[in-house]
Amino acid sequence: MTSPPPPRSRTGPLGRPGRGRGRGRAGGHLIGTYGLLALTALLFLIFSVTLPRTFPTLDTISSILTTQSIPAMLALGVTVPIATGNFDLSIGYGLGLAHVLVMRLIVNEGWPWPFACLVVIAGSTVVGVVNGVIAEFGRIDSFIATLGTGSMLYACTGWITGGGRIVPGPQGLPAAFTDLYDSTFLGLPVPAFYVLALAVALWLLLERLPLGRYLYVIGSNPRAADLVGIPTRTYTVCAFAVSGLVVGCAGVLLAAQQQIGNPSVGIDYLLPAFAGALLGSTAIKPGRPNALGTLVAVAVLAIGLAGIGQLGAQFWATPLFNGGTLLIVVGLAGYSARRRLRTGVGEA
Repeated sequence: MTSPPPPRSRTGPLGRPGRGRGRGRAGGHLIGTYGLLALTALLFLIFSVTLPRTFPTLDTISSILTTQSIPAMLALGVTVPIATGNFDLSIGYGLGLAHVLVMRLIVNEGWPWPFACLVVIAGSTVVGVVNGVIAEFGRIDSFIATLGTGSMLYACTGWITGGGRIVPGPQGLPAAFTDLYDSTFLGLPVPAFYVLALAVALWLLLERLPLGRYLYVIGSNPRAADLVGIPTRTYTVCAFAVSGLVVGCAGVLLAAQQQIGNPSVGIDYLLPAFAGALLGSTAIKPGRPNALGTLVAVAVLAIGLAGIGQLGAQFWATPLFNGGTLLIVVGLAGYSARRRLRTGVGEA
C-alpha cells in the first residue's frame, strides 16, 4: 500500500516562495509602483469622456501645466526633508515672504530684477539652513520647529508689506521678469519645464548619488546611520537647505505670476505641496519619497482639480479635495506599512 503524496508546499527550493505567491507579489508590486500612474490616465479619460468639448484640449493641458507649476515645485522641495523623516511646514510662509520681498526690491527699491531674484533665492536657502539647524542641533521636532519659524516668516512678510499689497507703478514690472512665468517654449508653458528640470535634478540626487542614499538611510533609521558614520545632522541640514532653495525659486515664479505682492497668498500652497509629496511616496518607489512619484501625484491632483472645476464645483471644492486626498493617502500608507509588517512577521 503506497502512502499518499505529501501536500504541495507553497515555498519552492531553499524556502523560496512558490510560483503562485511569486505572481501575487509581482502583481502587488506593479500595482504599488504604477497604480498612481494608471489612475492619472484613468482620471484624464473619465473627464475627457464627461467633458469632451472642454477637457481634452491643449488649452486645458496648458492651464494645468501653468497653474500647478508652483505647487509641483513646492511638493518636490519638501520631498527632500521628508526623505530624512522631517517635515518643513514653513514652506507656505517662506513662499509668501519670498514673493513679496522680490516685489519690494524691484518695485520700491529699484533693484535690477535678476539681482533681486538671486538675493531672495539665497535668503530662502539660508532660511532652510536655519530650519535644519534648529531641528537638529536644537533637538526640536521638525514639525514644531518649522511651524515656529514659519510664523516668524509670516511676521516678516507683514512687516515688509505693512499689511497691504505691493503694487507696481504705471510702468509695470520688467517684461523679462514676467516672462519667467508667462512665456512658452515648444508650445508649452515655460513653468512646466522648470518643474521637469527640478524633478530630474532631484531624481539624480535621490536615486543616483550617494547623498540620496544617505538621506534615505537617515530617514529609515537615524541611529543606524550614526553607527555607520553618516553625519546625520549635516545631511539633514542640507535637506532643509534644498527645500529652502526650491521655495525661493517658487517665490520668484509666484511674483512673476501675481505681479503684485500679496502677504497672505503663500499659506494656500502648503496643503497641496504636502498632499503631492506624501501621495508621491506611494508610487514609483512605494514606501519612500521620490521625485518621480511626487510628479505623478501632482499630476493626479491637478487633473482631478481641473476636472471638478470644469464640472462647476464651488470654490471650497479645492481645499476639500486636497484635504481629503491627504487623509486618504496617509491612511493607505499606514495600512500598507502594517500589512508589510504582518507579511514579514508571517514569513519569518
